[in-house]
Amino acid sequence: MTRGSVPPPGGELVEPLLGKTLPATDPRSRRVRVNVRFQRRGRRHIEPARLVIRDPLSLSVRETFSDAADVLVLPRIEPVTVGAASSIAGLESVTGALTEAAAELELHSLRPYRAGAAASRIHWPTVARTGVMMERRLVAESDARPLVVLDPSNPPGTEELDRAVRATASLVVHLARRAHGCSLLLPGQRRPIDLDGELRGWPALHARLALLEASEGAPRSRRLERSGAVFWVSAGGGSLPPGVKRSGGGSYFISPVPVSGRVPAFTVAGCSGYRLGGASGDRRAA
Repeated sequence: MTRGSVPPPGGELVEPLLGKTLPATDPRSRRVRVNVRFQRRGRRHIEPARLVIRDPLSLSVRETFSDAADVLVLPRIEPVTVGAASSIAGLESVTGALTEAAAELELHSLRPYRAGAAASRIHWPTVARTGVMMERRLVAESDARPLVVLDPSNPPGTEELDRAVRATASLVVHLARRAHGCSLLLPGQRRPIDLDGELRGWPALHARLALLEASEGAPRSRRLERSGAVFWVSAGGGSLPPGVKRSGGGSYFISPVPVSGRVPAFTVAGCSGYRLGGASGDRRAA
């Protein structure tokens, strides 16, 4: 193509994410890729790019805009680092999941026999010893899964809240893969949501964590006695419900607020995790 005596119009592309303008006079096709990092999770509005075309004397100017966009910034998934002196290397000792077959045989406790209960549930050694009909209470597979609970209330600042959210997301992914499933309890939920080892259903929960704020308060559920481990993540270093430390699989307190005089069992996303149990384990973060 032959150019005329009059130069082509000039112009520039104004891209807010770049923080600078790009010349729009290059006849070659160009593609610009912008890598953006956001300080915080949550919903972010992306301003439209603006293409400005003008004649050499700027007597005539035309502008066109791209579509604006909203993006959801998800909490980053970070690795779980276990302390050198910890006995829970990889968290395997507290995250073993029962298979479906094992769950049918895992004995949790005994309770008085209920009329109509299957004869296979009767605990015959107790009947022979005491003459009292007792039945076995078996562990449900979901009850044996590790449970992660997030309490976002009263954080010292937004950074501590975001650390707690990232720690929660990271623990869920880590435990679900190691234990072939885990459960997550968030504010506003009365029952935990179960995830399998393939993390089906995780994208929706990940998006929920991206939008979670401290004003939502602590989880409502106060009965968290389970046969699996409980990981209580507190953004403000608050207290735990009494049932947490009675978990059959052990309980852990995770917070961005350090616990004085305690050595963490593991760290994740700027938070430290402490195993609870015994006199020293019942201490709480300030």
